[in-house]
Amino acid sequence: MRTAKSIVAGALVFALGAGMAQAKIPVAPMDDAAKAQAEEKKAKAAEGAKKAAELLAKAQDRVVERYKIEHGKGGKAAPEAKAAAPAAKK
Repeated sequence: MRTAKSIVAGALVFALGAGMAQAKIPVAPMDDAAKAQAEEKKAKAAEGAKKAAELLAKAQDRVVERYKIEHGKGGKAAPEAKAAAPAAKK
């Protein structure tokens, strides 16, 4: 019985310790210089993302052009869709 109590007490101490270790620490308020620096960093990141998107679009356009050249400009015509047969009434 004593062993069970010590195991339960140990588990309780562990659980409380783990909960306290994971508690959020409040963030210190930012001063004006830090806010300006954060905004500048955010603007640079947005500019980098915009450039990356433009490069991706150019690369995709090159792939499409190469595909059209290799497979003929018109490509194969898609087969016409057949009209679905009306469902039989019961």
